[in-house]
This record gives sequence, C-alpha cells and structure tokens, in this order.
Amino acid sequence: MIRPVRLPRWWRQDDGALTLTYVIVLPCVLLFIMLMVQASFWFLARDAALAAARQGADAARAYNAQASSGQAAALAFARQAGDGYLLDPRASSAGSTAATISITVRGHVPSFVPGVVVGISETVQAPVEEFRS
Repeated sequence: MIRPVRLPRWWRQDDGALTLTYVIVLPCVLLFIMLMVQASFWFLARDAALAAARQGADAARAYNAQASSGQAAALAFARQAGDGYLLDPRASSAGSTAATISITVRGHVPSFVPGVVVGISETVQAPVEEFRS
C-alpha cells in the first residue's frame, strides 16, 4: 500500500487567499467603473456637440441669415448645454456653399481615466432656405 505524500502544514494553509483575490479583482472592477464613467462623459459631450451643430445649422440656414450667425449660435448653445461635458468648444462653417450650410462643433471630453484624451467632432449639413414665387 502506497501512502500519500503529506505536505507540511504551512504548505497547505490558504491564509491570505481572499486578500490576494481582492488585490487582483478590485483594480479590474475599479478600472471598469472608470471606463464606464468616461464613456458616459463621451456620450454626453457628443450629444451636446451634435445639438449645438443642429442649432447653428438652423440659425445659419434661415432666410437672409448672416454667414456668421450659425457659428455664433452653435458656440453659444455648446457653451450653455455642454457645460462640464464639452470642454473648449469651437464652431466652424467650413464646407458651406451657397446652397448648403455645414456647421461643425469640436471640443474634448473631460478625462476621468488618467491619460485618456478624447476629442469630439460633430457636423450637421442643411440646405439654405430660399423664397421662390
């Protein structure tokens, strides 16, 4: 009959196994939560930039509107609606033609995860209103 090998008592103890599990799992859980918060900031900033670009396009496409009215309306809306989520908003009407208005709103998202810098850019195009008789 073969006797099983008996390991020393100190080799069989599992003291500290739960602590070791927490050391491995807890940083992963915290990183996941931080990424979810960062994704929420990105979504809110993108939504604010898109709404600002729509607002600017609506102002610029109106009948007899000034060329700079779209940029001003988009920038004002981005600063008001994206406060805290859309940092350093900028608006431009590059790409606009006589028949089509194009408003682009750019900015960046506040960084919750260290080292992550996310930029936002949303563009809206709309036809210019004209009166025909």
